[in-house]
Amino acid sequence: MPPTDASTDAGSAPITSLGSDTGPDADSQDTLDLRLPDELVALFAEEAEAARAAERAAEQGGGKSTAKPDPVTPTVTPTGDDLLDGIGGWGPIASPAGLLHLVPVRIDRDLTLISRWMNDPAVAAFWELAGPETVTANHLSAQLDGDGRSVPCLGVLDGTPMSYWEIYRADLDPLARHYPARLHDTGIHLLIGAVANRGRGLGSTLLRAVSDLVLDRRPSCARVVAEPDLRNTPSVSAFLSAGFRFSAEVDLPDKRAALMVRDRALRDVL
Repeated sequence: MPPTDASTDAGSAPITSLGSDTGPDADSQDTLDLRLPDELVALFAEEAEAARAAERAAEQGGGKSTAKPDPVTPTVTPTGDDLLDGIGGWGPIASPAGLLHLVPVRIDRDLTLISRWMNDPAVAAFWELAGPETVTANHLSAQLDGDGRSVPCLGVLDGTPMSYWEIYRADLDPLARHYPARLHDTGIHLLIGAVANRGRGLGSTLLRAVSDLVLDRRPSCARVVAEPDLRNTPSVSAFLSAGFRFSAEVDLPDKRAALMVRDRALRDVL
């Protein structure tokens, strides 16, 4: 899975490698094509039926409903980045490292920078996206052209793009096959781009800030999760320093991972 602190960015392969294939295209496709859980399908069906019932009531009342329906706030919607509650509108947040803004990736603007980071040997060993820009472009496009369950973002710190993030619905990802996932579990991948920003605790600072941001902007999410390679002790340590707890060892297709969890209920304690 992706490294958490580029000081050890040597940590793990991206979550999209959890499928049975090993190529980046096949892996991303596996993630994005995963079927929605039955409870979500049922939720959408209930909301659609409620809407139809309201229409029938309005027709019977002469075109105007005689009763004011209760407001419906869908937990999720099946298209766009609403599956992650509109990351593009979350805005910047203050952190001890500076003002951090998660900006959804635009391939035409960001591809060259992200591809350069992916070709750093310390990163390439685990993200497995080294090569021409088309390799990274395919990885990004698989997310951007999907249903919004994984959103790639640039981490812009005090106006400077310096990290790459993937915020994803862990409960809708192949990772959910390997741990007792809960509805709306949200996963984080982080890659710190510049070598100069690695190895000085910046990863922990940003992980705490972004996991807090997820919990603030996604009230339905009770946990933020990650799965660094168990052998990557500095990476696991970065998560612990960021307020995550070690939950379990998980056998994934490409590694043995440390399942790290940031609980909403414990965010002010850890």
